[in-house]
Amino acid sequence: MPDLEKIATQLESSNSKDRLLALTSLRQVAPEDAVPLIKKVLNDEILPVRSMAVFALGVKPTPECFPILVDLLGSDPDYGIRADAAGALGYLNDIRAFEYLVRAFYEDTNWLVRFSAAVSLGNLQDIRAKELLMEALDSKEVILQQAAIAALGEIKATEAVDRILDFANSEDWLIRQRIAEALGNLNTEKSVSALKFLAKDLHPQVQEAALISLERLQLSEK
Repeated sequence: MPDLEKIATQLESSNSKDRLLALTSLRQVAPEDAVPLIKKVLNDEILPVRSMAVFALGVKPTPECFPILVDLLGSDPDYGIRADAAGALGYLNDIRAFEYLVRAFYEDTNWLVRFSAAVSLGNLQDIRAKELLMEALDSKEVILQQAAIAALGEIKATEAVDRILDFANSEDWLIRQRIAEALGNLNTEKSVSALKFLAKDLHPQVQEAALISLERLQLSEK
C-alpha cells in the first residue's frame, strides 16, 4: 500500500510534477483515504493538477464527491474543469447527476463541457436523456454528434436507430465507428443490416467495431 503520509507531503510540494505523481499514486488507495488528499489540490494553481484531482473524485467515490463535482460543474470559471467535473459525474454513476448534466448541456456555452455532459448521460444509462441526445445529433460540432451516437447506444434507445443511421455514410470514420459500437446495444433488424454493411467499411476500426457488435447481438439472442 502507498504511504499516505508521503503522498500528503508530495501534494504540498512546490513542484507540480510531484503533486501530479502523488495524485497518480492514489490509484491504489481506498476512496475514504484518497478523497481528503485529493481535496488538498482541488484549487491548485496548475491546471493539469486541478484537472487530475477533479477526475480522481469520479473514480474514488465517497458521499463528499457528488456535491463537490456538482458545484464545480455549475460554477467553475475554467471550462476545462467544468468538463472534467461533468466527466467525473458520469464515472460516479449516481443518478442524481442526471439533472445537473442536462442543465450543463443546455446552458453551458462551451462545446467541451457539453460533450462531457453528453458522454456522462450515456454512462448513467437513463432513457430520459434520449430527447437531449437526439437534439445533439443536429449539432454543428462533429464531436458532439459522436458523443450523442455513443450515448444513445448506452441508453439503449432503439427508436433512435433510424436517426443514427442517417450518419452511416459520414466521411468521419469516428462517426461510423461510434455507430457500429452503438448498434451493438440496439437490437433491431435495421441494426443488423447496418452492421453487416459497416463490417465492410474501408477503415479497419469501423470493421472491427461492427463485427464485435454483430457478435454481441447474436449472443443476446441466445
